Amino acid sequence: MAVDEAVLEFTGRGVVPPNLRLYAWIPPCLSIGYAQPIGDVDLDSLQEFGWEIVRRPTGGRAILHTDELTYAIIGPNSEPRLAGSVLESYQRLSVPLLNALQRLGISADAVEKSAPRVSDTPDNPVCFEVPSNYEITVNGKKLIGSAQARRKSGVLQHGTLPLSGDLTRILQVLRYQDDNQRQRAAERLLAYATTIESILGYRGDWWIASQAFQAAFQSDLNLDLKPGGLTPAEGQRAMELYKEKYNHPEWTYRF
Repeated sequence: MAVDEAVLEFTGRGVVPPNLRLYAWIPPCLSIGYAQPIGDVDLDSLQEFGWEIVRRPTGGRAILHTDELTYAIIGPNSEPRLAGSVLESYQRLSVPLLNALQRLGISADAVEKSAPRVSDTPDNPVCFEVPSNYEITVNGKKLIGSAQARRKSGVLQHGTLPLSGDLTRILQVLRYQDDNQRQRAAERLLAYATTIESILGYRGDWWIASQAFQAAFQSDLNLDLKPGGLTPAEGQRAMELYKEKYNHPEWTYRF
């Protein structure tokens, strides 16, 4: 998350070009939304599993990052592909996301947010249960969840593509009144969300998925992608943000 924000600062100032970042999480990490209460999280269980926690710069609710591909598209407000309203940019960026899945042999849809689901309530802590505008779904189940952070000079949209594994693992580190409530949450989650493995019948491969993302973003957004790492200044800023913000209790536990 510190790297995403550092890149956002530098692209927003025009110091570096817009970025498409593709990454994974080791060890597994629970990320909570910008304004999500820390009380949603069972910190003792999180420690028992050896999973980490971070508060995202974007909104939404809890996500367990493991067995997935995470993408981030980052650029200045002047970048045409990110311009306009949140809804307009979501719709624009949904095109390469759908294309990437098509390259993986998956036919998906991106639709505007429909009527609230039963689970779309303030006390629901799980992100993948909650619909969002132009969410990427397969047979009505969310496959790619995304969120945006908008700053004065730039835009960050990042999201996750679950490749494999049990989506209900996240419920083991979230607080519920009792086991019955947790079980109902598990049933809802499996009804509303899915993974590459569930769709195709075999584990999704991170490398293959990343190649599909690169090809789709290049073709649909007319990009000339070039491999690259952080500049020394970006790396230094990311480390500062890590120490001062994303790994600091005042940020993580502030709500």
